[in-house]
Amino acid sequence: MWGNSGKKTSKIDTLIGQNTEIRGDVRFSGGLHIDGTIRGNIIAEADSGSIVSLSERGLIEGEVRVPNMVLNGAVNGDVYAAEHIQLAAHARIKGNVYYKLIEIARGAEVNGNLIHHDQSKTSVAPAATPVKSAVTADS
Repeated sequence: MWGNSGKKTSKIDTLIGQNTEIRGDVRFSGGLHIDGTIRGNIIAEADSGSIVSLSERGLIEGEVRVPNMVLNGAVNGDVYAAEHIQLAAHARIKGNVYYKLIEIARGAEVNGNLIHHDQSKTSVAPAATPVKSAVTADS
């Protein structure tokens, strides 16, 4: 779709309508257009060429992990775009955006960090950080 990577981006073949709400994770391949609400994570394989398109009326409450995304609605959660993300004028993200290529239109909002990932990485997931265990002293 954007022509730089040599990989073909999928066409939209699945629609979630404006009056539809899905509760739970959505795993897909191909193209997914969302006019409604998804309360759960959205996942597609990083090298699948899949794309999510979120309209101005659409809402995602959860994490998004896809190769390509065109966003013009609201996302409350982190977004991982393995290839490309386009934030249109009405895009609203409350969470971090991990991206390889990004386009941001005037008016788009990101309340979180923009984190570029290297082309050589196979995953756009953040690196795991060690967890320190809490030790309390008994009185």
